[in-house]
Amino acid sequence: MLGIDGLTITVLLALIVDFSVRVVAIIVVPRNRRPMSGMAWLLTIFFIPYIGVLLFLLIGYRVLPRKRLAMQEEINQFILDSTEGMERVQHDHPWPSWLESVVELNRNLGAMPLVGDNTASLIGEYQVAFDTMIADIDRAQKYVHVEFYILSLDHTTAPFFDALENAHKRGVSVRVLMDHIQSMRKPGFRQTKKRLTDAGIQWELMLPVQPFKGKWQRPDLRNHRKLLIVDGLIGFMGSQNIIDRSYNMRGNIRRGLQWKDFMTRLEGPIVSGLNAIFITDWYSETNELLTRDIEPVHPRPVTDALDCQVVPSGPGFKGENNLRLFLALLYYAQDRIIITSPYFVPDESIMYAITTAVQRGLHVELIVSEIGDQAVVYHAQRSYYEELLTAGVHIYMYKAPYILHAKHFTIDDEVAVVGSSNMDQRSFSLNMEVSLMVRGRSFVRNLRAMEDENRSNSRELTLEEWRKQPLRSTILDNLARLTSAVQ
Repeated sequence: MLGIDGLTITVLLALIVDFSVRVVAIIVVPRNRRPMSGMAWLLTIFFIPYIGVLLFLLIGYRVLPRKRLAMQEEINQFILDSTEGMERVQHDHPWPSWLESVVELNRNLGAMPLVGDNTASLIGEYQVAFDTMIADIDRAQKYVHVEFYILSLDHTTAPFFDALENAHKRGVSVRVLMDHIQSMRKPGFRQTKKRLTDAGIQWELMLPVQPFKGKWQRPDLRNHRKLLIVDGLIGFMGSQNIIDRSYNMRGNIRRGLQWKDFMTRLEGPIVSGLNAIFITDWYSETNELLTRDIEPVHPRPVTDALDCQVVPSGPGFKGENNLRLFLALLYYAQDRIIITSPYFVPDESIMYAITTAVQRGLHVELIVSEIGDQAVVYHAQRSYYEELLTAGVHIYMYKAPYILHAKHFTIDDEVAVVGSSNMDQRSFSLNMEVSLMVRGRSFVRNLRAMEDENRSNSRELTLEEWRKQPLRSTILDNLARLTSAVQ
């Protein structure tokens, strides 16, 4: 048992350690970090110092392992070299005066050029998306590249796995990537891996957290991309995962939740850009560079051609590519902005851009889900509603029991962005995402039709209604908002 002197020394040492932790945190935590995120980490460490420090050491650093960063730099240069000259597109219609600078921004950030002579079809029905992807896989002759955040074998997705196996039996090279942590969290993960292995398909886990196999990185990083490429001729990208629309979770099934997603089917030279993203991720996980599969598709004349640019983003890039693209478009918009995002947890820069757009006289809409599947994110999102409504943003809430999981936004009548990226801080900083900027009035017109459909199945939230929220909801929302900044 400690005497009084020993107890005094122990207390003094504890106070010195506690004080030292706080001083070091002030020096280390804010470095190269957003002010909001830095403040959230500092508050965490100050209120719960020992737990806060452990959390910071586990998930407080943003970078990938050095080897993966070096591989990303290598593949970026490879993409630049492989796509030199592909920027040439026809100015068949007058471009917005600001578009050239956004194209240059994207090229500098993600190495991908703007390419013309593309066609795109929009798919807003869950089963139709599966049926269309399966039909294209059934026609594959050379290769099929599959990359999804969640890949899960169930009664809905079994035909998709059958199509992959049949393609492999025909001599088609089939390669599959799936995010390790998120796919593992869904029921049937072992059966999914076994199904792929039994079919003879090459598959790899993305961002695996397997320390006993020497594979380790920050455990909350995710590869959130959703891609399918067939023969370099056809590509799919968007928000839909390879899983039943209930996500097979008991809580979702009990609540009757159904995901409503959105996919874009593309043909033309832009498919090479999507394939380059797959090749990047395959190289990162396997050290195998699939150079033969990045040969560009020669453009062919098409009516009503679209100009498209792939914008990859994630911790492997020096800048937050998707955030910079979104900000540029929000500030350049001249007439209207319509944002569809299931998880809207913006940083200060996005909030300023959106509220400034309203003050510039633009019509701005945000379409979100009425209910949420992730409590913390749902409450964090709600914490922004009053500020948005006060500024004059129109908020539409897609009616339950559907989770509107589509991710896209339109700028004026000529430019749109679709892809896997939410408009939240996780997608900006921690997730590997892929976005597609499209210039073409027909594409925007078709996407506007989908926005109209979503709006018709939503109810508009008013400021008067919002201000009737109970105090407990406000407290939960604000606590969740603070938590969301800890990254």
